[in-house]
Amino acid sequence: MLASTSIYRRQLLGRLNVPFECIAPGVDETPLAGEPGLALAVRLARAKAVAVAGLRPDSWVIGSDQVAALPDGSVLGKPGTRGRSIEQLQACSGQVVSFHTAVALVRLGNASQREFVDTTRVAFRVLGREELERYVDEESALDCAGGFKSEGLGIVLCDSIDSSDPTALIGLPLIRLSSALRSIGF
Repeated sequence: MLASTSIYRRQLLGRLNVPFECIAPGVDETPLAGEPGLALAVRLARAKAVAVAGLRPDSWVIGSDQVAALPDGSVLGKPGTRGRSIEQLQACSGQVVSFHTAVALVRLGNASQREFVDTTRVAFRVLGREELERYVDEESALDCAGGFKSEGLGIVLCDSIDSSDPTALIGLPLIRLSSALRSIGF
């Protein structure tokens, strides 16, 4: 079971050729006051997995969440609007942004759980307002943390990407996830 409505996570998990179903977890993704990005990603991944596992206690459930964190600790969520996307990308300009992608693999039927986090560091170029507007108008990334999609046109906004798993930045770290799935018999 994939506790997600994300098309990106659905497509990524489909690469593994493991049969799965998607169920919306219905989890409130509002950060807690002062909650660091890493802690937020872990909390939400776990909450999503547990919510769906409550509906399917004998199934393994994958919950995942990604949070973009600026060097000052500010958390960037899914922008949702053009204006907010431009604002978030302006905040990323010239910065190294940490994208924390947390995964929780839960099965309530036998009280099993595995969790891990992949952190990808993206060094953004210094970005001008016009190029940000053009990027936002050409690529729909309103549903992505920080308003940025590395797998598309967003790659031109970067100086570098430091990652041990390129799929993590898209939303689901398949290298570690496939290892975790093997460890439970898939």
